[in-house]
Amino acid sequence: MTQTLDTVERRDWLRLARTETVGPVTFDQLIRRFGTPAAALAAIPDLARRGGRNGLDIPTPAQAEDEIAAGDSLGARLICACEAEFPQQLAALDPPPPVIWARGNVSMMARPAVAVVGARVASAAGQRFARGLAAELGQAGQVIVSGLARGIDAAGHEGALPTGTIAVLAGGVDDVYPAEHRGLYERIVATGLVTAEHPPGRAAQARDFPRRNRIIAGLSRAVVVVEAEVRSGSLITARLAAEQGREVLAVPGSPLDPRYRGTNDLIRQGAALCESAEDVLRALAGFNGFREPGRRWEGPPQDASPSDPAFEALRRRLSDLLSPVPVSRDELVRAAAAPPAAVFAALVELSLAGRCELLAGGMVAGV
Repeated sequence: MTQTLDTVERRDWLRLARTETVGPVTFDQLIRRFGTPAAALAAIPDLARRGGRNGLDIPTPAQAEDEIAAGDSLGARLICACEAEFPQQLAALDPPPPVIWARGNVSMMARPAVAVVGARVASAAGQRFARGLAAELGQAGQVIVSGLARGIDAAGHEGALPTGTIAVLAGGVDDVYPAEHRGLYERIVATGLVTAEHPPGRAAQARDFPRRNRIIAGLSRAVVVVEAEVRSGSLITARLAAEQGREVLAVPGSPLDPRYRGTNDLIRQGAALCESAEDVLRALAGFNGFREPGRRWEGPPQDASPSDPAFEALRRRLSDLLSPVPVSRDELVRAAAAPPAAVFAALVELSLAGRCELLAGGMVAGV
């Protein structure tokens, strides 16, 4: 399932990953369809035009080389999703992020890991619990994954510094947020690992955090939520973990504290109760390993979509069927009464044109 890329192929892989409107799902579909990044890059302008858009921002070879040089200057490594160094647990996602940047001890991603996440405005008791839980899990051989945020995230990282921790950033691999965690960031780089999906130098934006949370869950065999209000990014991480087949645990708390409403609700919905590291290790004892992804990026490229009037009519039909409410691709196949391959090809063109968004889990939303 892995490939060895030469310098030009890695550059083109990065260019495709950074192309405007190309997210992980669209990237995956383009590689499956055209076989190589170079072939996909050559086809993208025409695909976007078919979808209804003229002009797409595709990074030049020089821009991709500049990003690689910027990462090199930090001592960071670019790892493409098809390469052997790409962590198995992320490769099991459908689809995985096309690329990640890694700064620090890359071997951390090959070890079993548990995510510890929770409220930014965390109680002293919650931070103490997260710190102690991370330390005990680290002594049991688990790497602790979190997002370098204030509160529970920082406490989890601090507890696991002696044994190994991974910080997943929403911006570039050098975008330290909040700024007061610069010292913690440097200690993690020295003894653990910092990773990010976005280019070095990029500041995090609000829309980047769900993708950051997906990677936190994806790097982990289990996610433990220590404190979280009902509307919380930590609950998004827990939901993503459950969708990925990972274990989800939550720390119970007083119903009088809003920081425990989210965790109590997770337990009500079926998350395992976590009162100690033993609870996490017990949950992991039944973990059956990461599922192997389906055939990915292997074999001959699939046929490109036709440009005849019938296919144009299919694009219009799909555009009419889409709304901001996500719907499965299978449902669109049924509603359009068209072959799945044709529907998927048309959706890629609409996505490149910015008229729909291809989401993980086979879902599609109109834009």
